[in-house]
Amino acid sequence: MTDTRTAGPLLLGVRHHGPGSARAVRAALDETHPRAVLIEGPPEADTLLPLAADEEMRPPVALLAHAVDDPGRAAFWPFAEFSPEWIAIRWALAHDVPVRFIDLPAAHSLAMAETDRDGAPEDQEDGESGEPSAPEPATAPVDPIRVLAETAGYDDPERWWEDVVEHRVPGSGEAAGPLAAFAALGEAMTALREAYGDGGHPRDAVREAYMRLQLRAAAKEFGDDFAVVCGAWHVPALRTRTTLTADRALLKGLPKAKAELTWVPWNHRRLARHSGYGAGIESPGWYEHLFTARDRPIERWMTKVAGLLRDEDRFVSSAHVIEAVRLAETLAAMRGRPLAGLSETTDAVRAVMCDGSDIPLALVHDRLVVGSTLGEVPDTAPAVPLQRDLTRLQRSLRLKPEEGERDIELDLRKDTDAARSRLLHRLRLLGVGWGEPATGRNSTGTFRESWRLRWEPELYVRVAEAGVWGTTVLSAATARAESDALAATALAEVTALAERCLLADLPDALPVVMRALADRAALDSDVGHLADALPALARTLRYGDVRSTDTTALGEVAASLAERICVGLPPACTGLDAEGAEALRRQVDGVHTAIGLLAGSVPSSADGLRTRWRAVLHKLTLRDTVAGVIRGRAARLLLDDGHLDHDAAARLMGLALSPGTPPADAAAWIEGFVGGAAGGGMLLVHDERLLALVDSWLTGVPADTFNDVLPLLRRTFSAYESGVRRTLGDLVRRGPVAGGAAGNGSPAGAAATAPGFAPVLDTARADAVVPVVRLLLGLDARPEPGAPAHHDDPHLGETA
Repeated sequence: MTDTRTAGPLLLGVRHHGPGSARAVRAALDETHPRAVLIEGPPEADTLLPLAADEEMRPPVALLAHAVDDPGRAAFWPFAEFSPEWIAIRWALAHDVPVRFIDLPAAHSLAMAETDRDGAPEDQEDGESGEPSAPEPATAPVDPIRVLAETAGYDDPERWWEDVVEHRVPGSGEAAGPLAAFAALGEAMTALREAYGDGGHPRDAVREAYMRLQLRAAAKEFGDDFAVVCGAWHVPALRTRTTLTADRALLKGLPKAKAELTWVPWNHRRLARHSGYGAGIESPGWYEHLFTARDRPIERWMTKVAGLLRDEDRFVSSAHVIEAVRLAETLAAMRGRPLAGLSETTDAVRAVMCDGSDIPLALVHDRLVVGSTLGEVPDTAPAVPLQRDLTRLQRSLRLKPEEGERDIELDLRKDTDAARSRLLHRLRLLGVGWGEPATGRNSTGTFRESWRLRWEPELYVRVAEAGVWGTTVLSAATARAESDALAATALAEVTALAERCLLADLPDALPVVMRALADRAALDSDVGHLADALPALARTLRYGDVRSTDTTALGEVAASLAERICVGLPPACTGLDAEGAEALRRQVDGVHTAIGLLAGSVPSSADGLRTRWRAVLHKLTLRDTVAGVIRGRAARLLLDDGHLDHDAAARLMGLALSPGTPPADAAAWIEGFVGGAAGGGMLLVHDERLLALVDSWLTGVPADTFNDVLPLLRRTFSAYESGVRRTLGDLVRRGPVAGGAAGNGSPAGAAATAPGFAPVLDTARADAVVPVVRLLLGLDARPEPGAPAHHDDPHLGETA
């Protein structure tokens, strides 16, 4: 076999995360068997390389580097199963050959990224693996793959790369083996570097100078018998002969930061270009398939697609698979491609298995083309103390980080679920958003919580950042809560923090938070601020009851806030514009709910607090200077709690909708009374006197002002469920609504009835339907003709 190598080390220029490059690297290493392997990557990670041979290490994984003094400054170097660098590492470890990283140290790249924090990330097609953000170049960066594809007459660089590299099969009769491909790609990159220089990536000169220094050191140790695996873009620069002085001059004065590195799990979604990773690929799942498929990759791919679609209850037969393979191969032949690529298989799947629809095709793209594989890292990998404690808790609580979203339901009466809840709340307080509270499918009581979990690789950075607060999740969350309490400037911030402290069970932080809460509450006299703060305190007291936490001091602060709101709310409700009135209406809702919770949590002041709040609501309903939306809501809250009868509610509505009231004010009162509140529409369905008042007022709105109140009315009634709106329409459509003639909630209106309803119940007619109802409910067998009705069922009552 002819040796195509030039003098010097074996330079294997690759495309990061390219399965064709990975196969070629493995074949080249098997053929040449170098004495050492050098790889583009941070040299501080050399001590971590042996872990790549660990049986528990499963790609995709990434090297994570972060600055010790600023853990948020971090960079990743991802590796997939089909990454050429990963193949080179595994080959070297398997053959007991020294392997080293030779790129610019992470200590320099992280410090340089700090100076360029406002810059945009590099996006170079050969895959500048993990290189932190660089400043925006003066000219657009060169995409070498695109340039070569256009030169070859391709309009799609991905398709060109597939045809030239990914579809090359080792041992297919090539005269010079895999080395010829690397030589050809190196020549192409040399021509591009001659034409475009650094290609819009000025930092490459510094990186390449450092790599040349490492090559010189390796040559002294191994001669020229070593291999270098790097991005193809760098091959010409590494082959260029420069002086040692010139390379050192480029590296002189570089900023430096203390860096720590470790292995972390990665996933296919973060390898995809749309995730923001500059060296990503569009189809990691497809590339993994090309790399792992032993033979007949198209047939195996179509089988995977068929299995996925069948799992989603779509009918896909073996005939569909056969026809899709044939169509993909035919499309490849028509397009002049050596083998069917992703575009051909996608077109075939769309036409044959998806009936031309892009909806199931999107599922194929998400699950297979991109994929959801999540890697694993052995326990022996170094990690910050906080990460180790989190990993221990995740295992003990059986909460394994997983790719993709999943929902969990927690019962706080169970020890394990309560511990899971505490962990998730503590992580949220630390800014590690692994879980987000979700609306549960079952109980909404205080003993249940619903969470939506999604673990992303970036959370390892968040954990490293949170490590400055402590070495365990508990100590870090406690320190963070205390710091946030002292730094908070608004009362609502402190009350929300108190709630989070109880949810996270941070007893040591609670005294600090309570002192800050008392200080802020004593100084804040704004009723709006007090109203914003009270609901969180009430919820906190409820959670304290569930978690058996002593909240006596918290209850006293909450009761004091409630008293101050009762005093200051009526004056605060006057002179408001529409936006301010709506904001205060929402605050009234929150305070009403909070006082209901406080009545159960602070028994000593329960009766007096409820009485005072009830008096405030009555006062609001009767003040003409109070905005209509607040007066309407106050009346509705009293009605729902049984402290205002329907006759009184009808009188208040009649006054609010009287001809002397401006239409906009009347519409606002209606919104407050029946809009936004739970069951607002059903109230009108079951109380036709109120519906009659609304109907009578609405039909009497002058034409010149109707357009002004229409948006408000639309907003009010559009919130109702479709069935409620339809029922209201039927009630209005069938004739004069009950009470319409009397209007204004008069007694005459109260005595009137709607068409189709008798003044009293006709028990004889009601008895006649009982057998049918029992039959429909399965309580009785079909009765014989003439059989008497049964009236002994406790659910139906004596007369149904």
